[in-house]
Amino acid sequence: MGGTDVTDGWDWRAPGGTPGSAGPPPGPPQTGPTTPYGGPSPYGGHGGSASPWWSDALADPWRDPYAPAAVVLPSVPTTGAAPEPVTDPDAPGRPKLRQLLLVPLIVALLAGTLGGALGYAFAVRGGVGGGITLGAGPAEGPALAQRRPDSLAGVAGRVLPSVVTIRVAGLAGTSEGSGFIVSADGYVVTNDHVVADGTGRASVTFNDGSSSPATVVGQDPESDIAVIKVNRKGLRPIEFGDSESLAVGDPVLAIGSPLSLANTVTAGIISALDRTMQAGEPGGPVRYYAAIQTDAAVNHGNSGGPLVDSAGRVIGVNSTIRSLVAEGQEAGNIGLAFAIPINQAKRITQDIIGTGKARRTVIGAQVAGTGTATRAGAGVRLAAVEPAGPAAAAGLKTGDVVLRLNGRPMNEPTDLIALVRKFAPGSVVTVEYRRGTARQNASVTLAADAK
Repeated sequence: MGGTDVTDGWDWRAPGGTPGSAGPPPGPPQTGPTTPYGGPSPYGGHGGSASPWWSDALADPWRDPYAPAAVVLPSVPTTGAAPEPVTDPDAPGRPKLRQLLLVPLIVALLAGTLGGALGYAFAVRGGVGGGITLGAGPAEGPALAQRRPDSLAGVAGRVLPSVVTIRVAGLAGTSEGSGFIVSADGYVVTNDHVVADGTGRASVTFNDGSSSPATVVGQDPESDIAVIKVNRKGLRPIEFGDSESLAVGDPVLAIGSPLSLANTVTAGIISALDRTMQAGEPGGPVRYYAAIQTDAAVNHGNSGGPLVDSAGRVIGVNSTIRSLVAEGQEAGNIGLAFAIPINQAKRITQDIIGTGKARRTVIGAQVAGTGTATRAGAGVRLAAVEPAGPAAAAGLKTGDVVLRLNGRPMNEPTDLIALVRKFAPGSVVTVEYRRGTARQNASVTLAADAK
């Protein structure tokens, strides 16, 4: 461009190697253009045109003349579209609609659950009637294994395996009653009237439901005791108690098969002792009992079953009930049942097993018929006294009036007969009697009948 060298403004020198002036190259005065800020353009022009490379850095007194100069270009505002904003990935985002709905839903569910739990706890523990709780809290029921052996359930559990149901075929049909096992090899005690009308064929049903045929070993109609036997070993015999140690009010259980309902247990107390009774069917033997009276429920089918004490020991054989029904009608329990004392039943059972028959205890005297007592409580008159009998040996005579036997008042002839048969032969009893106007006492040794 002629003989002039133009640089980029970092180190402009005139021809010949000397620096040029600090101003722009010669040219006409600049009248334009102007900067966007309204001032004259900082760029000089060459040949009247502005140069973007011009700088007056050579006029800077502090400038190193040999250091390169930096060109600072002011930014020129642009009129184009705004740049796209950049999102910070770490910045918290704006919650979405789903999140806004999910949070209150969870809160509502938690609040409802908590409120329901608190309401239930309040209703159960605090009640709804002003904080009043009605009734006692639940108590722990005793487990079966925790029932005490002396409880009614414990006693029944021990005795039931020894109780059986007896069925005997007869001409008039099948007679049914109860019984209890007295030996491990199969002997069973029952009432005589259970087997009396049978033909000898009998069956025994045990507590577990199994059955075995049975044979009649022997029976004593006057004491209403019979013994049968089954051909089975390893049976569980019942435990015997002492009927002489009983007291009125003692708790008892009656176990048997009333009305064909096997393994039935009823509870009661001893209502009376030595309740003398006379029983028997028309045309049959007359039975006398100095019985144990109980209010435990006893019905037809209980006959021959055990009456047990609170320790599970048999103390009587259930035999008779009293009822208000007319003759020929079906009798039911009214709370008056009677059992043969076990001491008497055990003795008769041993006689039957040992000899096939039972001994009968006698005093060696005959009494007048029922109703012959002169007045109530006046005693029982002896109608005859056997010369070689126990009464004669003790000094008693015909016509004497027996007032008491071992302290027990005599009111009816039945009383003397029943009480004498309660004792075993060889027992010594005290007899208080009246001869004329004098009262005397005698010790009588009872004997067995010669039959």
